[in-house]
Amino acid sequence: MTPKAMREIECADVVVGYVSYVKLVRSIVRSDAEVISGRMGCEVERARTAVAQALKNKHVVVISSGDSGVYGMAGVVLEVAAHENADVSIEIVPGVTAATAAAAKLGAPLMGDFAVISLSDLLTPWSVIEKRLVAAAEADFVVVLYNPQSVGRREPLAKAHEILLRYRSPATPVGIVRLAGREGEHAAITTLKEVVAAEVDMVTTVIVGNSATRVVGNRLVTSRGYDLS
Repeated sequence: MTPKAMREIECADVVVGYVSYVKLVRSIVRSDAEVISGRMGCEVERARTAVAQALKNKHVVVISSGDSGVYGMAGVVLEVAAHENADVSIEIVPGVTAATAAAAKLGAPLMGDFAVISLSDLLTPWSVIEKRLVAAAEADFVVVLYNPQSVGRREPLAKAHEILLRYRSPATPVGIVRLAGREGEHAAITTLKEVVAAEVDMVTTVIVGNSATRVVGNRLVTSRGYDLS
């Protein structure tokens, strides 16, 4: 969380967010602030609630994990406000997304071009996700995978693994970070061949290296091609 984001939450009259994310910021929410939380899948409802509260001249904060503009609530809040012709001021406060938080824990795997792809097909058809995986793998991007796997949804990571192996060596370094930036954070380095055997869930970020990614000491580094001689 950036200092700016923390200040906004501390000053909020109303805090709106997914219940698990609200729990993470409870300690800095004002005691007299109204907290409105809900379950996953109710993002439009939360955005409408936030806009309605803002129209009452309240200082409303809608929280996301990581950065609100990366798979977060920023887009749907802007869309809802425009759809309802709501005359409210909306500020997008940047945060630290899981890709860069995980990369810092692993070393420097994002030193060149990279692609971030969510394996969740709740809002994006798998056929579209598959095309993006193929394009990123074929173009030799470092690939960051969000929402890779859950207890009841193991097939997407297996399919992504199969696609990546068409274009990458099985020995390609892969970084795995669970709970990036949160209590219980854990990082590990493996290979593309072995990644499917690793403990991976919805709070795990997977970074698949490209042809320039190496293990340097115990860190991942994607070389930019500097002459070190």
